[in-house]
Amino acid sequence: MSSQTDTNGVHRAKLWQIAGFAFNNTATNMYMFLMNFITYYMTGALGVGVVLATSFVTVMRIWDGVSDPFVGYVLDKTNGRFGKNRPFMLIGNVVLMLATFIMFHVCHNLPSGMRFAFFIVIYMIYVVGYTFQCVVTKSAQSCLTNDPKQRPLFTIFDGIFNTIIFTLLPMFFTGYLLKKHGDFTLQYFHEGWMGVAPIAFVLTCIAIFSIAAKDREEYFGTGKQVKVSIKDYWEVLKGNRAIQMLVVSAGTDKLALSTQGNVTVSVIVYALILGNSSLQGAVSAYTSIPTMLFLMFGAGVIATKLGQKKAMMFGTYGSLVCCILSVILFYAADPSTMSLPGVEGFHGFNFFTVAFLALWLGFKGFSNISGSIVIPMTADCADYEVARSGKYVPGLMGTLFSFVDKMISSLGSTIVGLMCAAIGFKDALPGPNTPLTPELKFVGVFCLYGLVIIGLVCNIIAMKFYPLTKEKMEEIQDEITRIKAQGLAA
Repeated sequence: MSSQTDTNGVHRAKLWQIAGFAFNNTATNMYMFLMNFITYYMTGALGVGVVLATSFVTVMRIWDGVSDPFVGYVLDKTNGRFGKNRPFMLIGNVVLMLATFIMFHVCHNLPSGMRFAFFIVIYMIYVVGYTFQCVVTKSAQSCLTNDPKQRPLFTIFDGIFNTIIFTLLPMFFTGYLLKKHGDFTLQYFHEGWMGVAPIAFVLTCIAIFSIAAKDREEYFGTGKQVKVSIKDYWEVLKGNRAIQMLVVSAGTDKLALSTQGNVTVSVIVYALILGNSSLQGAVSAYTSIPTMLFLMFGAGVIATKLGQKKAMMFGTYGSLVCCILSVILFYAADPSTMSLPGVEGFHGFNFFTVAFLALWLGFKGFSNISGSIVIPMTADCADYEVARSGKYVPGLMGTLFSFVDKMISSLGSTIVGLMCAAIGFKDALPGPNTPLTPELKFVGVFCLYGLVIIGLVCNIIAMKFYPLTKEKMEEIQDEITRIKAQGLAA
């Protein structure tokens, strides 16, 4: 599969370019996982209260969202010697590396009166660096390839890589580090940073090399630089129904999944309800390969043959069924009987273990399809805008999506913190040695599945109004080819 442009205006990437570029998202996701533990650092090393710590994370997510449009605007204006996207990837990753190092190695050594203020400044810088690198994952999709059959391939590689890291990272952070140190100590965070930062940097370098040949003006929008003003942004937001519906769909999903992935929720579910924190890494290990095969079928067969919208709906309906059945399972069966080979206390397979694994595998497989397909769908939205108005604004598309996404999902930590505070955990979050109560079980199950169900219903409604079917995208690529031909003739 070569990197070329056909006479009909369709340009494709080599398979290794798509795979290598997917590492950009893997690198930022590694930092995202590392920062899941930030509330424990704040309450332990910095002495910040639970409600303030969880609310702070929400405020910083809002800052993250607010900074997104400005970064997107700068990216849309950028087209220099090193391309449009590559400088943002490198600068962003270096900022992430330095900011997180300072957070976990410097802040707690400062005088108590200035620790939190200094931490806030560094965290804000971290957020800008994260946005710099993250925006490229979406903005560069449209220049990587515009072949409707090839775009979903990014989803396959991205899903496989993320399945691997989200299998290995829980094993490393909870199965190894937490067991080694017994709590979220300073050494825990040091070793956690050492396990993330170098690998993320190498992955970023691979992604930069992979996108280099396609990070050129001839692959951008109409094939020439089009001036875009702030005023144009409002017209795009008002007239592009596709990005509006995609934001609603993915934003509500992200709120639910960010809450589900909250470290406190993982502690409640695995350490308290299931009775063994090591089960989290084991569950990921047992379901990772089947999940990747599931994703390859969903994105590789459904999305390439029927279009990305139908792949999104396939994943959504499948996830919804698995979540509803899982809630029933947690209350109809005994979760404390969960046991897996390789985990201390294994006493044979039983009904709950088999049912939980089957439903979790189904949920992760379906949700990976609907979640990962969103990234190439933003490229469809960018192409739709080129055909609709002649404006190529991938930075706006990526950051608008991220802006609403982060504004909504920023509530995840606050929801967990408020729910825990409401049942008595006002000074410290539930830990691996906290006694299990019915109230804690409800919080754990609701955050694990309940919010996801609500998000999936919103997803279904939004996709009813999303206009970019497979057939529509073929019409759009024909229109963009016509626009480019007119420009060359002129």
